[in-house]
Amino acid sequence: MSEKKEALPDVYSTKFAISYSFGQLSDVIGYQMFVFLIFTFYYAVVGLNINFITIGFIIWSVWNAINDPMIGALSDRTNTRWGRRKPYVLIGFIPYCIITILLWTPPIDAEILTFIYFITTIVLFDTIYTSFSMGQASMFPELFKNEEERTKANNIRQIFTIIGLIAAFVMPTFFIPKLDSPKYFLNYRYAGMFAAFLIFIFGLIFIKFGTKIPAEFTEDYKTAPPFFKSLKTSLKNKSFRWYVIIHFTNWYVYSMLPTIFPLYGSFVLGIKEGESILIGLLLALTFISAVFFMLIWRTIGLKFGVKKGIMISQTVFILALLPYMWISSFTEALIVSFLVGLGLAGSLLYLDILIASVMDEDELNTGVRRTGGIYGISTFILRYASIFMILSISLVFNSVGWAVFDPKGASQETIFGLRLLMFAFPATALFIGILATIKFPISKDRYLEIKKNLEKLHQLKRERPTL
Repeated sequence: MSEKKEALPDVYSTKFAISYSFGQLSDVIGYQMFVFLIFTFYYAVVGLNINFITIGFIIWSVWNAINDPMIGALSDRTNTRWGRRKPYVLIGFIPYCIITILLWTPPIDAEILTFIYFITTIVLFDTIYTSFSMGQASMFPELFKNEEERTKANNIRQIFTIIGLIAAFVMPTFFIPKLDSPKYFLNYRYAGMFAAFLIFIFGLIFIKFGTKIPAEFTEDYKTAPPFFKSLKTSLKNKSFRWYVIIHFTNWYVYSMLPTIFPLYGSFVLGIKEGESILIGLLLALTFISAVFFMLIWRTIGLKFGVKKGIMISQTVFILALLPYMWISSFTEALIVSFLVGLGLAGSLLYLDILIASVMDEDELNTGVRRTGGIYGISTFILRYASIFMILSISLVFNSVGWAVFDPKGASQETIFGLRLLMFAFPATALFIGILATIKFPISKDRYLEIKKNLEKLHQLKRERPTL
């Protein structure tokens, strides 16, 4: 019996792109709240030693590096009435809501129990999140077929990303008056419950209206390679190797900035109790400005190509972060946060388009659309950025005598360490990303060639008979 193929419309649909992007809201709200507050919560509110947190993050990152590509490769080989990707969204959806609450409910009577709970919940969180996020993200290059469609859809998707980030950064401050104060331990739980509610509502919209099964990929599960073969194939791809370095360095920055900013806001900018919303607003301002700057990067990308666009955006990103080395007031931080959005916007916009071009080239080389496998293997490598991030923090905090959080012990050395974590470490990572971008082989002209040949391949797949 032949499987029903659901052909996507030839004309790009803004309505469908919006429906799909609601999944991005659910994805971003839960994960970015985790990135923003999990370190501050366990380090400053719960009082867990920085070295325990470092061990926990390393275990979490290693597990993620195994978990993510395995789920990705498995999804490539999945065949159900709902397609290859949607089952993983459905499996992860409700547990994702639940674990978003459980992250903020640790026992606090004994440090070893807190440590075990910390490791257990963050590992469970990422396992569940990966199922939902990988399924949702893997749909993108299959639903939107070429660079023009992807640029349009990704503009909408990244606007929803910005909205999700604003919610993740600002919403918790409505519940938590001071982010690094132990007396607001329970308030984190209330924030987690509200985040879970938002994830549920937006996720339902995405699942109902933003998923389809593209006709040309319904038979690819039969020839999708197993995990280790998929890993080998991906690593042999020159474009993929350079892409991973670019994304790794940017992911390090994405992880570092929101993780450190609550402490930077308190001890460098002097934001007091009852003003925690100012920290959320500063981070939110970066992403609000990114919405407007994204239009500029879209124009640059269409004119000069994504490769040149992301090289320029990473350079701008470094320059925008530089003032974090000397600013000391909320007013100064407002200006800097707005300008950081200029560099961030290009990075957010171009990375998804960049990996989609890698997938197109890979499909042309292998004859199989390995979206889940490539996303999974990419994430496998990206997760180690979290290890580099937490090791950077641990190195600085141990060096300045902050292994255990002590708000009264914030010295000039501590403040300088926070400044380094906000600029010097991210700038170094972005510079490496620029060097990798220079080596990335898919230029604008090369992509036009890939697109032309891929259209022929897709036509053959549509005409292929199924059993």
